[in-house]
Formats: sequence, structure tokens, C-alpha cells
Amino acid sequence: MKLKHELIIFDWDGTLMDSVAKIVSCFSAALADAGEPNPGENAIRHIIGLGLDEAVAVLLPRAATATRAQVGERYRQHFLHLDRTGMELFPGVRAGLENLAAQGYLLAVATGKARRGLDRVLRDSALAHLFCATRCADEAFSKPHPRMLEDILEQTGLEAERALMVGDTTYDMQMARHAGMDGLAVTYGVHGRELLAQHGPLACLDSFGEVYAWLQRMGGRSSAAAASL
Repeated sequence: MKLKHELIIFDWDGTLMDSVAKIVSCFSAALADAGEPNPGENAIRHIIGLGLDEAVAVLLPRAATATRAQVGERYRQHFLHLDRTGMELFPGVRAGLENLAAQGYLLAVATGKARRGLDRVLRDSALAHLFCATRCADEAFSKPHPRMLEDILEQTGLEAERALMVGDTTYDMQMARHAGMDGLAVTYGVHGRELLAQHGPLACLDSFGEVYAWLQRMGGRSSAAAASL
């Protein structure tokens, strides 16, 4: 049976990897380095998923361009070199992705991370071989613009209706809608169920195990394997 969604495109932070605490820590340190006020954890969590320049602009709407650039550069330094906050894949992600790839799904990533940051976590997590395409915010327009998804569709040769975007933010769901693509929301990242539901996802799911089980049901397969994730 032909899969309804042949291509599954995942967000990274807050969807596959539990990196929210590190991102909050690095933004807090970058703002302090630049002498700018910290708007608090909730405000920082809300901008996770945007490209770095767009995120800084939301956090510091009245700041000078040079100040925003300083915060962005300090964030990169903290994230790549200075901050020691740990990051782990969410439970079930590794086995789930491996199973999906073995079942014939094409897997991809569309993320607000920069290419350097994504390549690093793909290497450290040993997951790079599972993805046929990856796209980052410094290679295209930031979410919620659909350019990253359009680039992945062009690379894979698939139409939007054959693809599914899985993410934890409203930016992911808006990006999917703008690309004419279905969206599947997860509630264990940074944006809550009520907010996500306003953007028309096919479902709002509470764990990666639920994502895997949902895909098995939609693909006409048994979801019994999801119990082991």
C-alpha cells in the first residue's frame, strides 16, 4: 500500500532533541554579555524555532542592529563552545527514526538551527545517515516562511501532499500550511497544545512514541512496536 505521507520532515529542537534548557541558557548568557535585559525564560522559549536573527529581533525589538548582531554572535559562542548544558534525544526518537527509515519513509529535517549547529548535533547523535535532506534557517528564510520545506520537496521530487511536517511550535505548523503540507504537532516542546491546535495540525501528540504510533496507524501498519519506544 502506498504511504499517504512518503516524506516526514522533522523539526529538531523540542521535537527530536530536548535542547530547550541549553537554548534558554545560551540566550540568557548572550543577553547578559551584551548588557541587555533578559525578558525571562517564557519569552525565550517562545522564540525557539525561529532563525537566530529573527529570534534576537523578537527578543530585542528596540535594540540597534549592532547590538542584535552582538547578541547573536555571543549566542553562537555559548552554544558551540562555552555552555555545558546537556542535550539528549527525546525517549523513543532513535529507535523510532530507525524503524521509520527501515519501513521506507523518507526522513528530513527543517530547523531554525544554523547549518553548523545542525551538522554538529547530527554528528554527535549519529543520526545523519537517516535523513535524505536537511535544511537550516541560514540557508533559506526562517520559519514560518515555507522556503525550507519547498527546498526539501524540490530535492526529493515529491509533491507537498505526500509530505508531513512534525514540529513543536506554531512556526512549524504555519510553515507547513504555507507550503500546502500537512502538519503534526507535538506538545512536549515549547508551545502548548492550545496554541498549537489553533494552526490546524492533524493531531497534537504528547510523546515521540505517540508520533510513531500515529504514523503506523496512518500507514496501515500495526502500532504494537510503538510500545517498545
